[in-house]
Amino acid sequence: MAVVDELDLAILRELQSDARRTNRDIAAAVGVSPTTALDRTRALRARGVIRGATLEVDLESIGRGVQALVAVRIRPPSRSIIEAFRDWVGALPQVLGVFVTSGNEDFIIHVGVASNDDLYAFVIDELTQRREVADVRTSIVYEHLRNRAVVPPRGRPRRRD
Repeated sequence: MAVVDELDLAILRELQSDARRTNRDIAAAVGVSPTTALDRTRALRARGVIRGATLEVDLESIGRGVQALVAVRIRPPSRSIIEAFRDWVGALPQVLGVFVTSGNEDFIIHVGVASNDDLYAFVIDELTQRREVADVRTSIVYEHLRNRAVVPPRGRPRRRD
């Protein structure tokens, strides 16, 4: 596990607030030279702490304003069936994310579609047509709030590798 120190955390906070900020701006915000900020940022990438930067898209503005979480149970549960379903469902254009889970459901699928009719078609015409799907439960998402700044839990060692 890559462990980070306080300077790494400060750089991560700045990048998470806006990944497009210049290195010079980040350096000024965390109180180090631009060279130090760049070296630390590169090291965070090399160690796999920073895995990329993404673009956030307003789903409603692109015609995918209806979101849902679809819980799916697979039977019989085996590694090959679970992995094949995971790969299939993850490639569907309606799918925003796939969680492989334990408990009552094997998957929680985050879907973004244009309408309730499209959601119904996705569940009935796509998911339930699969033989391995034993149960499907759908919950409409009214609002999706995300924590954009992720930091390590308190009390854990934060040394650099």
